[in-house]
Amino acid sequence: MRLGRTRLAVVAVAVLAASACSDREQKDLTAPVGAASSEVDNTARNVRDRDAANLTPLDQSNSAPDLALTQTIRQGITSDDSMSMQARNVKVITQNGVVTLRGPVETEQERATIESLAKDAGATRIDNQLEIDRDDTSGDEE
Repeated sequence: MRLGRTRLAVVAVAVLAASACSDREQKDLTAPVGAASSEVDNTARNVRDRDAANLTPLDQSNSAPDLALTQTIRQGITSDDSMSMQARNVKVITQNGVVTLRGPVETEQERATIESLAKDAGATRIDNQLEIDRDDTSGDEE
């Protein structure tokens, strides 16, 4: 008889815990939509990748020198603690020693630093298409 009550108590506690978790999850799911979701929506920016003239990471060469060059640049970017999350996520595409840099960065300094990393890594030419994300400077007055 005691074993039955113990099992019943354990089941009751489990049901209450699950109910509390689902309530918390539901509150998170019903949080106001807007600021957070619009900040991460880069659909419009990605539309240009559909143009065949623009390189994408799928165009990365698989030759050993090109892979090594891309890896060196990427390591330089990610090991620099001063880089923003945007800068850490730029596209680095190498074909025959030519490095294409694409994506948003927060400052001109990040743009210049990433280009310098590519030069120092040994790129024969750099196509710097990095853009300074003007949305992050909304607090600046003109």
